[in-house]
Amino acid sequence: MRNAPGQGKSVTAGIVTIVLIALVSYFGFTKSNPFAEHFEIKAAFKTSNDLKAKSPVRIAGVKIGLVDKVEALPDGGSLVTMRIDDRSIPIRRDARMKVRPRIFLEGNYFVDVSPGSPSAPPLAEGGVIPVQQTAAPVQFGQVLAALQSDTRRDLQIVLQEYGKGLSGKGGEGYNRSIQYWEPAFKNSAIVNEASLGIAEHDLSGYIEGAGAVAAAFDRDPEALKSLVTDFAETAEALAVEGDNLSRAIAELPSTLIVGRRALLSLNRAFPPFRRFIAAMRPAVRSSRPALDATLPFLIQARGLVSGPELRGLVADLRPTVPSLVELNEGGVAFQQQVRLLSSCQNTVVLPWQDTTIQDEAHPPSGPIYQEGVKWLPGIAGESRSFDANGQYVKTYAAAANYAYALGDTRNFLTGIPLQGVNPPRKADGRPPLRGDVPCETQEGPDMRSNPSQPPPVIAVNQTSPAARALNDKSKLAASRWLAKQMKTLGIRGRVAGLAEAERKAARSDSTAGAKAAGAKAPPGGTATKPAPEGSGR
Repeated sequence: MRNAPGQGKSVTAGIVTIVLIALVSYFGFTKSNPFAEHFEIKAAFKTSNDLKAKSPVRIAGVKIGLVDKVEALPDGGSLVTMRIDDRSIPIRRDARMKVRPRIFLEGNYFVDVSPGSPSAPPLAEGGVIPVQQTAAPVQFGQVLAALQSDTRRDLQIVLQEYGKGLSGKGGEGYNRSIQYWEPAFKNSAIVNEASLGIAEHDLSGYIEGAGAVAAAFDRDPEALKSLVTDFAETAEALAVEGDNLSRAIAELPSTLIVGRRALLSLNRAFPPFRRFIAAMRPAVRSSRPALDATLPFLIQARGLVSGPELRGLVADLRPTVPSLVELNEGGVAFQQQVRLLSSCQNTVVLPWQDTTIQDEAHPPSGPIYQEGVKWLPGIAGESRSFDANGQYVKTYAAAANYAYALGDTRNFLTGIPLQGVNPPRKADGRPPLRGDVPCETQEGPDMRSNPSQPPPVIAVNQTSPAARALNDKSKLAASRWLAKQMKTLGIRGRVAGLAEAERKAARSDSTAGAKAAGAKAPPGGTATKPAPEGSGR
């Protein structure tokens, strides 16, 4: 039986349509593009968890390929082969990959790709990302295995204490601290990035140094315990002073600003300071002999400040230091008065005593400080009986030829008349002295003076009977007073013997002189007769 015309074409078209529908459905469900070019890379993981073929590969949440296969490595770990869409390349050699769960506790995983830095070279097809640049998530079972009974108890305590810390003001403080997180994390990231170093092996060197420090801590556990204890005490002290510490921290920004300016100024000072150091090198080199010569002195100085020397002296003087301090504080007012007294002496007293008194009748032979003591020898002999100024001599030998009325029923007697009166009159009082004005600013004394005429004089007749009687009476009283004094002193007999010896010597001298005079007298001359005994005083 033959088919109708056009029937074969309809069957062919239907078959083609069915095939196309099947292909579209297949690629629609599998999401594979047979016309796309694929890029194959590999990555080594310590553990691939439940990563399987057909697991997605993503960059920033966008699917870029699928896992082709997962192979176990002989030394442990897994090698994951991935097919990456062509539009996702290039992936760099410093790319990092992590196995992440798609949904928590679901068990499905995907590969999260960080394509790397633009400066790194691209990864060639079939290239392998090393295990140092891959990571796998921690399984919940591993977490439970790590949390043993004591660990879980410690975790509970930590969570409880953390809850207490966040309750009340702790939570409010936590909320207030959120605004500082961004700069803190940013600065921490800068520090962490700087810890990687600049040159090769900087980080490994840091780790090696940290290991040496840790080993040093481990060598002396007791010292480490003491360090922890002291740190706890320090932290407690800081906690006690929390308010003051907060205020101090609040002042840190302004301090840092000032410190930055100071550091900039210091940085500007470094170039001239370097030039100064270069200029000082010859002097430093030449100072070695001086230092060698100074060493003996330093050795002696060290002995001087040792315990038996100055330190012992300081220990002995320590009790007196408070008294000295009190004396110094209390002596300020005294020193002020001493200064005023010294200034008064320098500006007033000393210039005054260097002044020469102008007196035409009795010209001085020197300044006041010389003339002012010339009367002392005379007054020193005032009480001696045989001195020219003594009472005995004045009573027997003084001649009162002139008298001057003193105005109070008394007279002033003198042997010669007065030439004048200087100063002319008695001062009305003491020179003006103001206690509220410093002596150094006051006017000094004026020693100039013009003598005036003498007062009226009365001539005394010493030859009158009344004057002679009064003179004899005075001499008799003086003789009796002198005899009484000699008896009181026990020298009356000795003085009488001396007086007799003097009289005998005087008689023998008179006799010898008379004989000599008679022998030598010229013819017709007369010799002087010796004076009778007792005729002279």
